[in-house]
Formats: sequence, C-alpha cells, structure tokens
Amino acid sequence: MRVLLVDDQELIRAGLRGILRASYGFEVVGELGDGAGVVDAVRALAPDVVVMDVRMPGVDGVEATRRLAALDDPPPVLVLTTFEDEEVLAGARRAGADGFLLKGVPAEDLQRAVRAVAAGDSWLDPAVTRRVLAAYRSVSRTAPAAALDVLTPRERQVLVLIGSGLTNTEIADELVLGEGTVKTHVGHVFAKLVLRDRAAAVVFAFDHGLVAPGDRG
Repeated sequence: MRVLLVDDQELIRAGLRGILRASYGFEVVGELGDGAGVVDAVRALAPDVVVMDVRMPGVDGVEATRRLAALDDPPPVLVLTTFEDEEVLAGARRAGADGFLLKGVPAEDLQRAVRAVAAGDSWLDPAVTRRVLAAYRSVSRTAPAAALDVLTPRERQVLVLIGSGLTNTEIADELVLGEGTVKTHVGHVFAKLVLRDRAAAVVFAFDHGLVAPGDRG
C-alpha cells in the first residue's frame, strides 16, 4: 500500500516511516514538509493514501486536502490531529478528509486507519470522536432521515457497526458475511436514511442513541 506522508516535523515523519514499513505491507513513496507540493506529489507518485498533518507552515493540511479533493480521482486523506486542533476539524471535514487520527496512537491503530481509508471507509479515532462529530455537524446537516424502522434488522446491525467505527471488512467478520454483501447493506442504509457518506452514518448512529463514544468494536 503506497503512502504519502505530509508533516512539517521530520521526527514525526520518521516515526510514521517506521510504522508504515514494507514488512507490514506499506511503502512510503514520498514525504513533504508542508502541503504546497501535495498535488504534484500525488500526480507523480500515485499514493493509495495521504497521511496529512493539519498544522503546518505555508499550506496547511486543510488547504492541501481541499486541493486534492479537486482532482479527478483523489486519494483518501487520513488527517493527523491533536487535542488542540478541534477548531480545524470542521475545515478538514469540509475539505474532504476521510479519517481523523490522534497523534501518538499505537502503531497498530495507525496501520488499521491507513488500511481502512484506503479501502474506502472512514476512520474516527475514539479519542477525538466527540470533536469530529461536532465538527461534522457544524458543516454538514444530515438530511431528515426516515425512521429507523425503514431498515431491516440486518441493515440496522450494519449501521450500529458503522457507528462503532468498524470497516466493511471488520463488519463482514463480525456478522460472518461476505464483504460484497456488507457493501450492499451499507448502500441500502445510506439510501434509506438519506446519508451522504460513512461520516454522516456515524453521526446518525450517535444522534439516535445506537452507539456512544468509546463503542468501537
């Protein structure tokens, strides 16, 4: 899995390189110290995922993510954040970030998050879930959704697991289903509840009491 690192701190990038190494199935194909060259780097290196710091001199992670979103086929962006970055989460979500991960998490969590966003899933670090949800609500109103009874029992199970932070692969394992079947159920949930994406589904699940912060499976 090809990864582009964008962070202004060499020490952070070195740590990320150590975690995202070939022995774990990753290849760091490039590194940048700010977001100014991220579009050119993506075009030249074709990464599967961009791991992006939000606070950088020059072009920050929010603007860099926005520039990537304007490409015809942009790679997913996993944003690295800290507890002090709450005010930029709304901008990062609006710009098109696919996941939010707290700096300093265990290596396994970073690896899971990179794999998840590469597979088209969203990733919300449980430690910043409340902040991300508040940021999402501030910039994206979920359409008034139909009552939960429009969902089949299986679709409701899938929604709960999405809200708990599981990827499609993890949901398939949990429910002993094929991943293609899970994707079909996810599509039905989005359509029936008029949800734009997984982040909206997570918000819906939280707002309707199906899951609570810390419920990641």
